[in-house]
Amino acid sequence: MTENILESKEEKFYIENVLVENIAKKYGTPSYIYSKKIILENYLNFKSQFNDIDHLICFAVKSNPNIAILNLLAKNGAGFDIVSGGELQRVIAAKADPKNVVFSGVGKSKEDIELAIKHDILTFNVESEAELFRIQSIAKRLSKVVGISIRVNPDVDPKTHPYISTGLKDNKFGIDEQNAISMYKIANALDSIEIKGIDCHIGSQITELRPFEDSIKKLLVMIDHLKSIDISIKHIDIGGGIGIQYSDEVPPTFSDYAKTVKNILKGRNLKIIFEPGRALIGKAGILITEVEYIKNSSDKNFIIINAAMNDLMRPALYGAFHEIINLSSSDSDQKHYDIVGPVCETGDFLGKDRLLSAEEGNILAVLDAGAYGMSMSSNYNSRLKASEILVDGDKLYLIRNRDTFADLINGEQLLP
Repeated sequence: MTENILESKEEKFYIENVLVENIAKKYGTPSYIYSKKIILENYLNFKSQFNDIDHLICFAVKSNPNIAILNLLAKNGAGFDIVSGGELQRVIAAKADPKNVVFSGVGKSKEDIELAIKHDILTFNVESEAELFRIQSIAKRLSKVVGISIRVNPDVDPKTHPYISTGLKDNKFGIDEQNAISMYKIANALDSIEIKGIDCHIGSQITELRPFEDSIKKLLVMIDHLKSIDISIKHIDIGGGIGIQYSDEVPPTFSDYAKTVKNILKGRNLKIIFEPGRALIGKAGILITEVEYIKNSSDKNFIIINAAMNDLMRPALYGAFHEIINLSSSDSDQKHYDIVGPVCETGDFLGKDRLLSAEEGNILAVLDAGAYGMSMSSNYNSRLKASEILVDGDKLYLIRNRDTFADLINGEQLLP
């Protein structure tokens, strides 16, 4: 995957052919900026690894749901992995084909399921027996036959942060192997259900190949057992989860990942579905922010910026690391700073103990923020959500307006 979005030329920083400071002047801060070139390079590189086998890449919409980005990927053949009816509506708004959508998630509502059935999505990744019967009931009422996969929880440790681990027996996701077999038997007897595949997603930001190997091998054992009882599996959905380098991680390359997957699945007549998100979009975006104040004390130094935990939740939520650099020139001495926002929470930080030279008015860039940045943002403290900009060569596209106060209070009413 492409590693660097910023290019330094004569001590100035560019994304593709555009000076980042000029983007800040035009659109203000905080803002998310993405590189079209890097998004496409990552997607096409991933896709090229599997050109010799039947496959579908379903981009994880939750990682970055901007409809311009979804449209860009759809134009290049991507399908989509969704976890809500709202995400399906985004896919439709992005002019993508719902027939290339897989629907994951443990809490699909009746309304979400009905919407997905009416749009003929590819398959539901079913996560409980109750969900299976709900899909059957709604499909029968709509006189439809609906494709499903069972999401298996293989109890494989992905060796990632516990909040983004999804394949252990203590996690809420999926169904253990033995109960999954029983559910396939039940599904096989339902008249509005068509069994299409088997699904597994063990977590996010995985930096080793072994967890992928272990989970796929477990699915193949199940596929063979299902075949022995006359239940045919047409596709295997192995989820997403490939990590990126935020700090000192060494994630597998797309090539190494592909070799591992294809070696395990060699000789199997199965379509493979992938659900990458972070691996395609994470390094394709940055968050830019302006320094409001420098606050020094005897014990701790702070750079107070105009971005906050509501703009980028990952550091506060996971203790996640994002490299932060100063895009502006500064004559100040380098010091170790905590880089914090204006939100009234001690947990409102984007970086801890960073060695930087900075002054009021400088523009900082928070790197590797393309995934789970804007998608997890909020209006906490009545803060306006950031704008989003896509860079394409020397062109800029505003793909999301910054919130206004009218947006902030839309739908609220005074008492009579």
